[in-house]
Amino acid sequence: MKTHNISASYTEYDNIEELTSEDRDLVLAAREAAAGAYAPYSKFRVGAAVRLDKGTIVKGANVENAAYPSGICAERNALANCVTNFPDEKAVAIAIAAFTQDGAADDSVSPCGMCRQVIAEEEFRNHRKIKILLSGSQRVRIIETMKDLLPLQFNKGNLRIDHP
Repeated sequence: MKTHNISASYTEYDNIEELTSEDRDLVLAAREAAAGAYAPYSKFRVGAAVRLDKGTIVKGANVENAAYPSGICAERNALANCVTNFPDEKAVAIAIAAFTQDGAADDSVSPCGMCRQVIAEEEFRNHRKIKILLSGSQRVRIIETMKDLLPLQFNKGNLRIDHP
């Protein structure tokens, strides 16, 4: 028997002004995207903004549906938009921001399990890390790779199928 340890790390900033201008713009884009969310049931609006390797920023918001779980999370919405509309560009960062009925969520919100898996797939597919910026009303947490949020990932290698 062997025991293994898994650890994760992130950098925390007390406010958005401490970020680089590039990261600050991405967080602001995620906050703008949240404003366009359709969340009549949960009242929990989430926005995501993806920065692509050529500098393009692509936004997505959560879209709820009365026929739960037919909705889509902001992160998957934004990444699907990237794959569809910018197939030659690769995601290098994603910022996520959430708002409740009272305004910006006090603390940062981490992606759900399904979104973690989708971000992990993009890292695997493109052979590059995706920086994750989690934005609260003040504090911003930066995680350098999805492997810190989802260390034991399911990926193509688990399928034992040779796909092109």
